[in-house]
Amino acid sequence: MPRFSGGIFDYDNAKLRQEELAVLTADAKLWDNQEKALKLTAEKNTLDANITYYEDLVASIANSEEMVEFAEAEGDEELLADLYAHLEQLKTDAKERELLTLLSGEYDKNDAYLEVHAGSGGTEAQDWAEMLLRMYSRWAEKHKYKLTYVEETEGEVAGIKSVTVKISGVNAYGWLKGESGVHRLVRISPFDSNARRHTSFASVSVYPVVDDTINIEINPADIKMDTYRSSGAGGQHINKTESAVRLTHIPTGVVVSCQTERSQFANRDQAMNMLKAKLYEIEQRKKDAAAEQKWEEQGDNGWGYQIRSYVLQPYKMIKDLRTNAETSDDKGVLDGDIDLFLSAYLSFKG
Repeated sequence: MPRFSGGIFDYDNAKLRQEELAVLTADAKLWDNQEKALKLTAEKNTLDANITYYEDLVASIANSEEMVEFAEAEGDEELLADLYAHLEQLKTDAKERELLTLLSGEYDKNDAYLEVHAGSGGTEAQDWAEMLLRMYSRWAEKHKYKLTYVEETEGEVAGIKSVTVKISGVNAYGWLKGESGVHRLVRISPFDSNARRHTSFASVSVYPVVDDTINIEINPADIKMDTYRSSGAGGQHINKTESAVRLTHIPTGVVVSCQTERSQFANRDQAMNMLKAKLYEIEQRKKDAAAEQKWEEQGDNGWGYQIRSYVLQPYKMIKDLRTNAETSDDKGVLDGDIDLFLSAYLSFKG
């Protein structure tokens, strides 16, 4: 059954709220306060859609049940098979709708910045970071999201030391926000001539792309700015001039970089927006004591806060350590089929 506002759908209360919103949004004076008007209008549109879906679902189930009784009485096995298939599809649709209603956070509908940083371990970890980037790139492609490179620092031998990409599309942040944390890989190393098993780490950080309404005050004296020549291997992704900008927020140690814009000023503006968004995300996490502890533990990018384990040897198993969602389809996951984990996290948090 669909959810509403983080709980099981309460149809009676939803209908009462729908009537209230119809009156409120019909008031011509509402638009004297544009922020309030937009908020109420958005709530009304979402509620209207949820109620319509629920009513259609209930009607479809009732009609199918009547048809099942008829088919059973007539002994029509073909019709019964079609009806059972239809009911299964309704069940699948309802589950998908439930997940969408869980994307109700303040910035869930926004685009997302996604960073990948290789942990300690040199080439092994840098290759793993590039594998993760490919995984998210393939996921974005399959869901028709646009991926734009913001910063990329290549490894000395292979892989990447760090990368930041912007993933654009409705609910991009909502779907990906649970990916923040340390990802652990166990495999036979392609860089070890003795074919030994290695464990590698990389951290992922996801935060929303936000507009100027975000209220984060940053003291200019708290920012250290460095400029450098772009060094990414991304070819057309990266503007390789002496215009790349790295900003360090001294009080928190948060670092952001941008190197895709044509000018140093444009890269600085982009980096400032990223810094504000990242600081905002950190503050939001710290409202939850458990999340704050996890954020701190992520820092060493090793045995700290691991969210997922990717074991390719001696057996194949990818498991999320928070939700216990798991699969042995390592090739599928590393090729971007991560909806199992994204959906499990939304249900876990919802």
